[in-house]
Amino acid sequence: MNPAPKNIAVLGSSGSIGQSTLEVVRGLPREFKIVALSVNSDIVRLEQQIREFRPKLVCVGDPRQAVKLSARTGPGVKVLCGKSGLEELAQHKDIQQVMVAITGANALAPLISAIKSGKEVALANKEALVMAGSLVMRLASRHKVLIRPVDSEQSAIWQSLGDSGAENIRKIYLTASGGPLRTWPASKFKRVSVEEVLRHPRWKMGRKITVDSATLMNKGLELLEAMFLFGLGEDKIKVLVHPEALIHSMVEFKDGVTMAQLSVTDMRVPIQYALTYPRRLPNTIRGIDFYRLHKLHFAKPDLQKFPCLALAYQAARQLGTVPAVLNAANEACVEMFLERKIGFLSIAGIVEKVMRRHTRISSPGLREIMDADSWAREEVLRIAAGSKTMRVL
Repeated sequence: MNPAPKNIAVLGSSGSIGQSTLEVVRGLPREFKIVALSVNSDIVRLEQQIREFRPKLVCVGDPRQAVKLSARTGPGVKVLCGKSGLEELAQHKDIQQVMVAITGANALAPLISAIKSGKEVALANKEALVMAGSLVMRLASRHKVLIRPVDSEQSAIWQSLGDSGAENIRKIYLTASGGPLRTWPASKFKRVSVEEVLRHPRWKMGRKITVDSATLMNKGLELLEAMFLFGLGEDKIKVLVHPEALIHSMVEFKDGVTMAQLSVTDMRVPIQYALTYPRRLPNTIRGIDFYRLHKLHFAKPDLQKFPCLALAYQAARQLGTVPAVLNAANEACVEMFLERKIGFLSIAGIVEKVMRRHTRISSPGLREIMDADSWAREEVLRIAAGSKTMRVL
């Protein structure tokens, strides 16, 4: 007799990871049942998902859109709203597993709610760990919750580690495609457009993470994420540019053996592993054709050309509230860049200024982390408003 499908919630179901998660679920209908979904404001897509998956609960971040959805949704679906609704959804008694696919700092509160409720957690958001990694991992340990990483790089490290602990690691190599600007000369960065930055050569991702890939901040956030997930110091984590994006990361053990995880550039691979762990179930995703694979390339990242990665290493050395400030300042800057209010080079410039002005707290609690986050966002606005050179004409 087959066991009942696992009840799961997908937080951020309208985004690229959320949609890929639903695609994985479609392929494994006996394994999973969608009982809850959340979006920020895209109720058109959410309505389509409600018709297909028939969840019990949905949450909409935007209150006005939540009211619209409530008026159009039948009595079988409970509509929640805002941050409190998201936390309520994440800890609902009928949910066994939560896919956290919300981008940015907004994922932290529902992640904590899911952990405190003892849910299985698949984490596709790196910002929550960057902000409050020590706190989150302490909670996960206390509530005996395994954080299952969904980022392709963190999943690769997790899979390569197997049963080995941090004491057996000599170093970790976080691989980076190099992003859409890898081959560009730095002299062209001043005039790079939003459209050019959003043309990623390998991955189809959301707008924010694609900009982070272009600045290499994404790799810096992953550095901090890996430190907390695997209990390592920043000195043991190296970034390696690998434009083919087939090796998703590597672990070098203290005996000189290096384990790597390879797969095609398809986020359904790490998503499925996080959902089905420890089992590996069949799917229709193609493997790598090694007979057609002639070369793999590797290079050190250029920290002068991509200063955001250097700023992330600085935050990794300082810790305390500094990673939260780095993350918040970067989020605010990326949003302004996408709105064409600042240029590409201003992202690193403003983040550096905000970090320099911050008074670090060494062992912050959640309130101090959130205060640092809010301060950094306000500081970005103050700096941008006071600098004419940072406005895009």
